[in-house]
Amino acid sequence: MKLAILGGGGFRVPLVYAAVLGQRVARGIREVALHDTDVTRLGAIGHVLAEQAQRHTAGSGEPAPARVTTTTSLDSALEGADFVFSAIRVGGLEGRVVDERLALGLGLLGQETTGAGGVGYGLRTVPVALAVAERVALLAPDAWVINFTNPAGLVTQAMQTVLGERVVGICDSPLGLAKRAAGALGLSLGDVVIDYAGVNHLGWLHGLSAGGRNVLPELLADRHRLEGFEEGHLFGAEWLQSIGAIPNEYLWYYDFTRDAIARIRESAQTRGEFLLGQQSDFYAAVEAAPARALEIWDAVRRERNATYMAETRAGGDGDDGPERTEADIEGGGYEGVALALMGAIARDDPATLILNVRNRGTVPGLPDDAVVEVPCLVTAAGPVTLPVSPLRGRELGLVQQVKAVDELVVRACREGSAAVAVQALASHPLVDSVSVARELWSGYRERLAPFYAGFR
Repeated sequence: MKLAILGGGGFRVPLVYAAVLGQRVARGIREVALHDTDVTRLGAIGHVLAEQAQRHTAGSGEPAPARVTTTTSLDSALEGADFVFSAIRVGGLEGRVVDERLALGLGLLGQETTGAGGVGYGLRTVPVALAVAERVALLAPDAWVINFTNPAGLVTQAMQTVLGERVVGICDSPLGLAKRAAGALGLSLGDVVIDYAGVNHLGWLHGLSAGGRNVLPELLADRHRLEGFEEGHLFGAEWLQSIGAIPNEYLWYYDFTRDAIARIRESAQTRGEFLLGQQSDFYAAVEAAPARALEIWDAVRRERNATYMAETRAGGDGDDGPERTEADIEGGGYEGVALALMGAIARDDPATLILNVRNRGTVPGLPDDAVVEVPCLVTAAGPVTLPVSPLRGRELGLVQQVKAVDELVVRACREGSAAVAVQALASHPLVDSVSVARELWSGYRERLAPFYAGFR
């Protein structure tokens, strides 16, 4: 098999390659083709992967299962691919900083996937994702596309308009939530059946069944256990008990919007500014000392993971809040989901995963072709959704509104319509004025003009 990784010079690519080296599915992969438009970034990640392969060979006594190639030609990367892993960032981290600062300057949440920033990111990413999908359809029509490009649900839905259900979106947040909740009850993921539903970065854990019995109410009733893991501390036991579910961590931006804006504004840097500085230093350090590439990468990775969503853990009076657990710092997670998905399809080795897939009636109240995030059973035929509890009241209303925004973004990009782009921005529940939506759009077109050139 050939695995093409788009965004192959990205910082998290070594996580995927480490999973390739460590899992059985890797035995069928003959080539990992890294594609990126930045030669320097490709070179740096190439050094990290070479050292990973060397250590794997030395430790196992076996050769690395797949050769790594690098290219700036999208067609070369895609040609003959069996799986395409997409993790591109249109506009780079510089674009993310604009997303954050522009929104904050207008009194709105500045976040990569949620609110104004997520819509702006989507408006410049969907045209590129559609172009990629067209090339996949031509050069690798039988390939499965595993999408991690953010906003993941939106981009997956856009690419499905070209490639159909062979595009599957992945995210590690839902399984991470289920794992932490199960762990608080002394259980592992293998012990439970997960009842989770929503769309990417907007979903709720409604149940954990063990031995045929839903044990989530026991966790919700136990304040000590509930506040002993990340989401419990984040939302507080009182709120979780009142709603009778555990939200995805990104719901904090909806449930505590004012707090989020205040904390981000109080920070010395936005998340994008932190990552831009950190990654600039990383690529420069590897270029200067390529023999230490893996060591440098691993240190930066741990720092990156430790500071993930730091604003959600900050308290008052300069309190930084609780640190992330060692398991959360050490593990990424999405690479494991990607390899499990690949293995289930390639070897017909069934796996149950939470994925971004076409709804087809799984979540009542959403169109059949809407991409939702729900548990799926994956076999060689691809993912099939499993039954979940219906979304209730505010949950369904929020998901419907955000999904309507996704549909407007795809339409705006297909039509090249600035008017529809403004509609998408104004329709988001975290954007509170049409006038502000117009200011956002003007700001994006002024500061990131090349990426919005296709809009009339």
